[in-house]
Amino acid sequence: MSTAHTDVPSPHAAAHDARGPHARRLRTITLVATFGGLLFGYDTGVINGALPYMQSDLGLTPLTEGLVTSSLLFGAAIGAFTGGRLADARGRRRTILALAGIFLAGTLACTFAPDAAFMVAARFVLGLAVGGASVTVPTYLAEVSPAERRGRLVTQNELMIVTGQLLAFTFNAAIAGLLGESAHVWRYMLVVASLPAVVLWFGMLVMPESPRWLASRGRLGEALDVLRQVRSAQRAEAELADVQRLAEEDEKAQTGGWSDLAVPWIRRLVLVGIGIAVVQQLSGVNTIMYYGTQILQSSGLSANGALVANIANGVISVLATFVGIYLLGRVNRRPMLLVGQAGTVTALLLVAVVSLVVPEGTTRALLVLALTVTFLAFQQGATSPVTWLMLAEIFPLKMRGFAFGIASLTLWATNFAVGLTFPVLVAELGIAATFGVFVVVGVVAIAFVARFVPETRGRSLESLESELRARYS
Repeated sequence: MSTAHTDVPSPHAAAHDARGPHARRLRTITLVATFGGLLFGYDTGVINGALPYMQSDLGLTPLTEGLVTSSLLFGAAIGAFTGGRLADARGRRRTILALAGIFLAGTLACTFAPDAAFMVAARFVLGLAVGGASVTVPTYLAEVSPAERRGRLVTQNELMIVTGQLLAFTFNAAIAGLLGESAHVWRYMLVVASLPAVVLWFGMLVMPESPRWLASRGRLGEALDVLRQVRSAQRAEAELADVQRLAEEDEKAQTGGWSDLAVPWIRRLVLVGIGIAVVQQLSGVNTIMYYGTQILQSSGLSANGALVANIANGVISVLATFVGIYLLGRVNRRPMLLVGQAGTVTALLLVAVVSLVVPEGTTRALLVLALTVTFLAFQQGATSPVTWLMLAEIFPLKMRGFAFGIASLTLWATNFAVGLTFPVLVAELGIAATFGVFVVVGVVAIAFVARFVPETRGRSLESLESELRARYS
C-alpha cells in the first residue's frame, strides 16, 4: 500500500514548486473557478432572509415555502449528475462556462418571478447550475492541484461557498434595513447573484482545461502545456508520466459509465462516496442555512433582529472554514470527519434541550444562536470541507465526474428532502423533536464514518486510485 511519504514531493521540492509564475497562475485559476462556489453559497443562502418577504408577496403556505426552498435542491440533484457526466464528456472548463450562463439566467428568472409557480421553476433552473458547480469546480481544482496542496486548494471552494452564504445573509439584512417593508424587497436580495455569474463566465474564458482530463482524451501535449503553467518544468513532465500511465490503465479497463458499477471495487467506492454525501446532509446543516432566520424568530427575536443575528452564522462559517483549510494540511481527513460529526450531533442535542426547557424569549433565542454558531463551527470547520474534498479525490480518473455526480446527486436529493420537509416537521412536531431526529441520524452517521470511510491525505490522485483499487477489490 502506498504511503504519504512516497507520494508527496520532499519539503524542499514542494517549497520550490510553491514559488514562481506557475504558483501565481495556480492561485489565479483557483480564485476564478471558485466563483462557482461563491454562487453556490449565495444562491443557497439568500433564501434564508428573502423567504419571509416572499410569503405575503407570493402568497406562500408552509408547503409552498418548502417547495420554493427545495426546488433549487431538486434541480441541484439533477445538475450534479448531468454536470458530472458533461464534465467527463466535454471537459471541466467548458462545463463551468456553461454553468455560469445558467447561473445568470436562473438568477434573473428568480428576480422577476411573478408568482410562486414561476419562482419554483426558476429556482429549479438555478439549482441545475448549483449542482453542476458542486461537482465540476472541486473536480477541476483537484486535477490542477499538486498533491501536497490539493486539500487546501480544493477547500478554498468550500471557503467561497460559505463566503457566498455570509454575503447573502449580510445583503439580506442591509437591504431589509434600507428598504424596510417596501414591495418586492426580496427581488433586490436575489439579483445580486448576477454579478459573480458574469465574473465567472469571463474569467473561465481565459483559464486552461484540466490537465488530467486532457490526458484522459489522449491530448498529452496540451496536458503538458497546462501542467507547465501550474508546476515547475521538471515536475510537470514527471507528473504527466504518472497521469498518462493511469489514463492508459483506465482506458484498458473501460471505466467511465454505468457498466463500471458492475466492477466490485468501483461499486464499493461509489457506495462509500454516496455514504459520505448523505452523512454531510443529514447532519442538519441546511436546516440552519435555509431556515436560520425563522428558527431565531420562533425562539423569540423580531424579524429584523433575526436577520441581523443570522449574520453570526455566516461569519462563523467563514472563520471555521479557514480553520478547516489549516487543519487539512496537518491532520488526516477521517478523524476530522469524525470530530465534525460528533460536534454537530452534540450541538443539535443541546438545541433540542434548550427549546424544551427554556421559555420563548430573548434568553432562549440567544442560547439557540450560540448553539447554531457552535454547530456551524464543527460543520464548516471539519465535516463540509472533508466531504467535498474526499468526493473530489476518491474516484477513478476516467469516471471521476460521473461517480462524483452520482454521489452529489444523492447529496442534493437528501438536501432536497430535508429542505422540503423541515418546515412541515417543525409545524407538526416542534423544533425540539425535529432536531432530536437529526441527533439520532447523526449517531448512525458517526458509526458509518468509523467503519467505512478511507483515509486519503498525502497521496497523489494516481497513487490514491491504485491504493483504493487494491483496498476495495
